[in-house]
Amino acid sequence: MTNAPAFASRSVPVHLLRGLIGFGSLAGAFLLLPVAGAWSLLLAPVGLLALRGCPMCWTVGLVQTVARGRLRRSCTGGTCELTVADRR
Repeated sequence: MTNAPAFASRSVPVHLLRGLIGFGSLAGAFLLLPVAGAWSLLLAPVGLLALRGCPMCWTVGLVQTVARGRLRRSCTGGTCELTVADRR
């Protein structure tokens, strides 16, 4: 098992770009229904793929991306603790 966050991106701007694509595609899928008909629903899988499954997964990934490098997890003797990382 790795310590890498499951939903985090390389950086916050990359994660926000994924969110823009994901939420934009999901909104477009339904807002374009009157104009493009059922074809607009093809945007929904694009949105879900960009969000890695669901809006909550994206939100968890945003928190993980922001926290990466700021928090350290250490597990010893069956207990784990979070500490603030050195900012040097």
